[in-house]
Amino acid sequence: QVQLVESGGGLVQPGGSLRLSCAASRSIFSINTMGWYRQAPGKQRELVAQITITSGGSTNYADSVKGRFTISRDTAKNTMYLQMNSLKPEDTAVYFCYARIFPSNFWGQGTQVTVSS
Repeated sequence: QVQLVESGGGLVQPGGSLRLSCAASRSIFSINTMGWYRQAPGKQRELVAQITITSGGSTNYADSVKGRFTISRDTAKNTMYLQMNSLKPEDTAVYFCYARIFPSNFWGQGTQVTVSS
């Protein structure tokens, strides 16, 4: 098992930036894949970005965030990040960190991101 703790959410104006962090309770070398989902009020949870921890750290992104968001990981700190730039009101959601240790998925509690003027 692994515990995940998100941080870095908050209120930001359109066009602004935030960096989310997801700290894992164990070495992330034991994790296959990590990523971020988000859920806006009244909508289904959707994948934002994911990264493989080994195998070169390949990434993929939702079309809606490509070119604006960057996912990364720091294996020395057992932490994953989501750098969010050029934020839009439609990015407003609760962002959840997840980790896949086959065959299970583990989730953080979520952090609120609100983009509003």
